[in-house]
Formats: sequence, structure tokens, C-alpha cells
Amino acid sequence: MAEADAYQQAYQGAVRLLAMREHSRRELRNKLGRRFGEEVIEPVLAELEAQGLQSDRRFAEQYVHSRRSKGFGPLRISAELSERGIDEELIAAWLDQDDGQWRQLMLEVARRKFGASPPQDRREQARRGRFLSSRGFPGHLINDYLFS
Repeated sequence: MAEADAYQQAYQGAVRLLAMREHSRRELRNKLGRRFGEEVIEPVLAELEAQGLQSDRRFAEQYVHSRRSKGFGPLRISAELSERGIDEELIAAWLDQDDGQWRQLMLEVARRKFGASPPQDRREQARRGRFLSSRGFPGHLINDYLFS
């Protein structure tokens, strides 16, 4: 395959992926890497970014909004964004972990899962704590919920 053909196919493949949903640069690199070499992928990614078709900032914004609306906390979302190659500064910009909205979200998630009644014993406290921790809420918020 000629290099120009490979570039064109990689570019069109990336555009198709981006048409379905936002992708981070790392996600696109991994997906395109199944068919194309690094010498083709890097120029394609640079072109997509220059044209504004791919943006890690836009991806992070969309991802945080999506995961937050599904009831996930800042620790889990942060880890997932890191796995997808998003820079730590960009993650911090979208996830203010001291945000009072995380406390409100955690309370809503707990209410949906466990109802309005407080935990009755240590076993129930532990179960609720494990659930909220797996959802990515910080320990200090979980402790406030369980022991207040």
C-alpha cells in the first residue's frame, strides 16, 4: 500500500470514529494502530487536531459530563481519563474534587441504591461504603455520609 493511500485510509477511518463519538488522541492512536504504522498515524492525528476534529479537551469535557450523569465520582472518572491518555492538568481542570456537587451526586446515588434510611449496622455501612468507593467517590465524602 502506498504511503499516500495509507494516510488517506487512516484519515478516513479516524474521521468515521470521530463521527460516532469523541475520542482521545490515545484512543485513536490505539485503534488506528491495528492497521497502520506509527509513521502514518502521527501525521493523521496532527492533521485532525489542527482541523479541530479531534480535541482531548473536548473529549474530557464530554466524558466527565457523561460519566457524572451515570453516577460516577471524581476518582473513578479521573482514573478512566488517565487510561485514555488525558493530561493530568486537563483532568484537574474538569474535575474539581472539592466541589460540593460531588457530595450531592454521591447522596443521590446512595439514595437511589439504598433508599433514604441510614445504614442499620456495621455490615450495611461496609456494603454502602464499598459501593460508593467502587463508584469513585472520595473516602472523606463516604465517611461523612456513613457516620453522620
